[in-house]
Amino acid sequence: MIIKVLLTVIFLIVMVGVGLYSRKQAKSVDGFVLGGRSVGPWLTAFAFGTSYFSAVVFVGYAGQFGWKYGLSSAWIGIGNAVIGSLLAWIILGRRTKLMTQHIESRTMPDFFGTRFQDQGLRVVASIIAFVFLIPYTAGVYSGISRLFEMGFSIPYEYCVVIMSVLTAVYVILGGYKATAMNDFIQGIIMLFGIVAVIAAVLSAQGGLVAAVDKLAAIPSDADPTVNGGFASWFGPDPWGLLGVVILTSLGTMGLPQMVGKFYSITDESAIKRGTVISTIFAFIVAGGCYFLGGFGRLYDPVIGTNGKIAFDSIVPAMLVTLPDVLIALVVLLVLSASMSTLASLVLTSASTMTLDLIYRDKKSLDGEVEEGTIDDVVAEKIERRKVVIMRVLIVFFIAISLLIALNPPTFIAQLMGISWGALAGAFLAPFMMGLYWKRVTTASVWACFVWGVGLTVINMLLGNPINPINCGAIAMLGGFPVVFLVSLFTPKLPQKDVEQIFLCYKK
Repeated sequence: MIIKVLLTVIFLIVMVGVGLYSRKQAKSVDGFVLGGRSVGPWLTAFAFGTSYFSAVVFVGYAGQFGWKYGLSSAWIGIGNAVIGSLLAWIILGRRTKLMTQHIESRTMPDFFGTRFQDQGLRVVASIIAFVFLIPYTAGVYSGISRLFEMGFSIPYEYCVVIMSVLTAVYVILGGYKATAMNDFIQGIIMLFGIVAVIAAVLSAQGGLVAAVDKLAAIPSDADPTVNGGFASWFGPDPWGLLGVVILTSLGTMGLPQMVGKFYSITDESAIKRGTVISTIFAFIVAGGCYFLGGFGRLYDPVIGTNGKIAFDSIVPAMLVTLPDVLIALVVLLVLSASMSTLASLVLTSASTMTLDLIYRDKKSLDGEVEEGTIDDVVAEKIERRKVVIMRVLIVFFIAISLLIALNPPTFIAQLMGISWGALAGAFLAPFMMGLYWKRVTTASVWACFVWGVGLTVINMLLGNPINPINCGAIAMLGGFPVVFLVSLFTPKLPQKDVEQIFLCYKK
C-alpha cells in the first residue's frame, strides 16, 4: 500500500506541477484552448492517443468485449490503430490544420458556422457537444474509480470526487499546453504499463500458449456443445465485432476533443511525424488493452446486484491478484489514461460553450466594439474574460459529470456508445466532407445533425432496441449518404466564398 500511495502521490504532484508551469501560456484564448497553435508532433500525437484511450477502453470496453468476443477483440485495437489513428491523421490532419487556421476557427462548432455560413449550426453544434460529452466523461470517472476501489480499497464515491478535483486543477491552471504536456507523461506510463500487465497476466496463466489453450476449452454462450470460439480469429460474433470496430475507430474523426488536436499542431511536417507516432501508440495501447481483455473468461466473473455479469469489474478481477508494484502501475496506467481524456473533454466542452455560445458574435459585446473594430485594451480585456468564463465552465462541466458518475445509469460501454454515436453521427460526415467536397450544403449539415442525434436519442428512449454500440456505428456511416443526398437537392453556398475557403490548400 505504501508503494501504491507513494507512486500515485508523485504522479499527481507532477500533473499539478505541469499545470503551474504552463499557466503563463494560458492567459489568451488561443493559448488556453490551442496552446498557441504551436504544439509539436510528439505532444500532439500523445495528446491524441491519450485522449482516445481511457478507463472506458481499459476497464469498460476491454472487459465487456473481451468477455463477449475472446481473443478476437484484439481486432478492435488494431482497428483503432489503423482507422482511428493512421487514417484519421492522413485524412484529417493536414486539411483540418490548414482550413481551420485559414478561416480562423478554434472549435469544431466554429468550423461548422464559418465553413457553411450559418451561425445557427455553430450554436446547435456546441449544444450537442456539451450535452453528449457528459455521459462519456461520466463513463471515464466510473472506470478509473473501479480501479481505485480495487487497488486502494477506497470507496467509489471518494475516488470520483478526488479524480474530478485533480483534473480541474491542472486544466484550469494550464489549459491545453498543460494538458498536452501531461498527456505525454501519461502516455509513457500507459505504454510501459500495458506491456508489463499483459506479461504478468499471461505469466500467471502459465504463458501465452497455455492461456490460449484454456480459452479454447471454454464452450460458446450460444451453443454450450461447441468449444474454441473465444480463441478463434474472428470470435463467436464477427458482425457484432465489426460494429464495435466501426464505432470505436471511425468515431475519432467526428469527435470535437479528438479533431481539435489537429488545430494546434505546428505545421505539415509535424503532422507527418505525428501520424507515425500516434499509430504506434494506438497499436500498443489499444491492441494491448483488448488483447488483455480477451482472457477475461479465465477468471471468475463478478455478478452484479441484478444477477448479471458486471462487465466493468472483469478487468479489475483479472488484476487483483497481481503483485502490489504491478497493481500500482495499473492504477497509474488507468489514472493516466483517464485524466488525459477527462482533461481533453472538459477543455473541449468549456471552450465550445464560451466561444460558440457566449462570445460567438464580437459585434454584440456590450458596446465594447464600435464599427467592427476592437482596440488593444478592449481586446485584451475580452480575451481575459473569455478565459475566466472557460475556467468557470470547466468546473460546471466536471460537476455535472460527477453527479452522473455518482449514480451511473448503465455500464461504461453503453455510456460511451451513446456519447460517440450522437457526436460522431452528427459531426463526422459533414466535417470530413466539408474539408474535401466544395458542394456540401448548409441544409445537409442540419440534416446530419438531426440524423445523428435523432437516431441515438430515439433508440435510447425506446429502451435501446438496437444495441447502443451498433446504433452508434449506424449513425456514423449513415451520415455520409445523408450529407451527399441532401447536398444534391438543396441550395449551394456562394461559389466565390467556397473557392476562397479552399484557397488554403493551394498555398
